[in-house]
Amino acid sequence: MDPAAHPDSVAYGQLVARSPLVRRLLARNPSPFTYTGTGTFVVGRGTVAVIDPGPADFPHVKALIEGLAGETVSHILVTHTHMDHSPAAPALQAATGAPIIGCAPLVLSDDGPRADAGFDPLYAPDRVMVDGESVEGPGWTLTALATPGHTSNHLCFALPQEKALFTGDHVMGWSTTVVAPPDGNMADYMASLRKLLDRDEVIYHPTHGEPVTDPQRFVRGLITHRKQRENQILKALASGPRSIPAMVATMYAGIDARLHGAAGRSVLAHLLDLQARGRVQPASDEWVLA
Repeated sequence: MDPAAHPDSVAYGQLVARSPLVRRLLARNPSPFTYTGTGTFVVGRGTVAVIDPGPADFPHVKALIEGLAGETVSHILVTHTHMDHSPAAPALQAATGAPIIGCAPLVLSDDGPRADAGFDPLYAPDRVMVDGESVEGPGWTLTALATPGHTSNHLCFALPQEKALFTGDHVMGWSTTVVAPPDGNMADYMASLRKLLDRDEVIYHPTHGEPVTDPQRFVRGLITHRKQRENQILKALASGPRSIPAMVATMYAGIDARLHGAAGRSVLAHLLDLQARGRVQPASDEWVLA
């Protein structure tokens, strides 16, 4: 998708109101993986929380601090530690004194040939939030919801006053989520999607893309999509051994070639999940039905 085709979404350098309690500042880091860029969310008025401060980009942090002039940042929350989400946290903390809280630190010595983003090795939260734990400010509450899958440390944050959920990269507003082993786990991701079906939010605010205004239907669509990918893999292997690049070339023929590496990681995540369920097994550089 071309960000230029969505001018209402591309308002870099300014806080844009999404609702009475929610504003968004878009980082100028558009790419095939971030769409128009990373959305940093501000919750509340006067005393506020900042969710996913974004990449270590000085103009972005400067715009955020200037946009919040006269207000107090009480909490800096992080959904997960990919490099477009958490690295701005220390600079924002230095400017505001607010504690960094949210997901657990996660740095892998080798997280595989990633094509979307690596992990932030400098992320050092003052406190790690667990599932169901909340922080509060005047007129707002943010409650952590553990949603592993995209990463093992991924959290969403619920805002009950608006029946809203900040979904990070667990649910994105423009594309499906990359699930990249060894940390990304397809079984966990699917379980985390199903977890959302039991909730009552009426709107999602993804870090990438536009708000999701029919979340239950949207999540059911994501689950169906992943089941379709799984069935594509099983159908391909029914014809004989296949390598991951060969499956990607067929299954993702219509997508930007720059995304093929990430697509291969998601195919691997499906294969590892199928292997754990006894459906497939590796055979040298290929995979076969079990």
